[in-house]
Amino acid sequence: MSSHTSNNTLSLSTFACAWCGLTVSAYAADGAPRNHCPSCLHSRHVLDHVEGGPSDCEGRMSPIAIAVLRTGDWMVIHRCVRCDELTSNPVCADDNQLILMRMAVRPLAQPPFPLEAFGTL
Repeated sequence: MSSHTSNNTLSLSTFACAWCGLTVSAYAADGAPRNHCPSCLHSRHVLDHVEGGPSDCEGRMSPIAIAVLRTGDWMVIHRCVRCDELTSNPVCADDNQLILMRMAVRPLAQPPFPLEAFGTL
């Protein structure tokens, strides 16, 4: 196999993170497909989730929140910094646990009302 062929194989199964530059495997440790960086959780806007198919935007997708499905599976909510489209993607087993927990507890740490209100209930 020539080095050119192995370079193409490498580029098909990895991508560079749009935020931190880390070279990321397109598959998580358990073999599940991955579309975001396990270190900083950022992604690239390459799919049009509204109309389906590829997106011309290619903006950076910033992780903004965590959603938990009825099944108990966690999803990372991303917002495109270029076009503001929102997407959800499954959390991978090797994603940065500290960042995931920071996003999960942020609503509790910064509620939209004064916590003192609980004292009068």
